Amino acid sequence: MSPARRPPRREAPLPDAEAHSEGFRQSRRARRSALVEDYVELIADLLEEGQEARQVDIAARLGVAQPTVAKMLARLAADGLVARKPYRGVFLTEAGRKLARENQERHHIVESFLRALGVSEETARIDAEGIEHHVSAETLDAFRRALAKHA
Repeated sequence: MSPARRPPRREAPLPDAEAHSEGFRQSRRARRSALVEDYVELIADLLEEGQEARQVDIAARLGVAQPTVAKMLARLAADGLVARKPYRGVFLTEAGRKLARENQERHHIVESFLRALGVSEETARIDAEGIEHHVSAETLDAFRRALAKHA
């Protein structure tokens, strides 16, 4: 392998197995909750824009089929995050609004941090969609502090 293709050397030894596995467990938890968070955040965004959060609109914005949205909306309703009304859109419960606010704030902080680093608006928006679900509270606080210093 040429020097240019060699992976960088580790600066520290691998942590013990228990500590090492915690990062992977946290990532799996984030992946499981990311879909729920995306749905409630989108529903909140649609409602804040004065639109109804209809199944067809949710499907179009998430790039998925309507039956996929129908299944997720049933799950969100069972979890107490949304309420559905016949011939109307979907509405967030108080628990759904709380989760949406938390996610919107996380998204805003991550996107703002990326923009402060010089990332383009479009790329920051797209990247924040993934990062927001995986960022820890400690890292989010560091982003906030860095943004405050940058302002």
